Amino acid sequence: QVQLVESGGSSVQPGGSLRLSCEPSSNIFSTYCVGWYRQAPGNEREGVAAIDRDGIATYADSVKGRFTISQDNIKNTLVLQMNNLKSEDTAMYFCAADLDLLCLGWFAPGYEYTYKGQGTQVTVSS
Repeated sequence: QVQLVESGGSSVQPGGSLRLSCEPSSNIFSTYCVGWYRQAPGNEREGVAAIDRDGIATYADSVKGRFTISQDNIKNTLVLQMNNLKSEDTAMYFCAADLDLLCLGWFAPGYEYTYKGQGTQVTVSS
């Protein structure tokens, strides 16, 4: 069983930045696909960014060029740097890990991730 704890969510104005962090209960970076997804009220889960077993990052088209995912193997932390935030980025953001090591299903709408955190709220509003 893998536990994931997110932090860093907050309220910001459009154009602002936030940095989300995720701490897994164990070092999982080489054995799972890891990343972030989000869910707004009334919407399906939406994959945001993921890193596969080879360390290759992929992003949803809606966040490319604005979000950056990274992993710190020494600190055992997964980070999502979000810049130029827009109102449509408002959602609960979840850290997740999946047994699909190549992250092939990560961006499928409503995808069921193997392990999920409790989430951290991001609100973008003026």
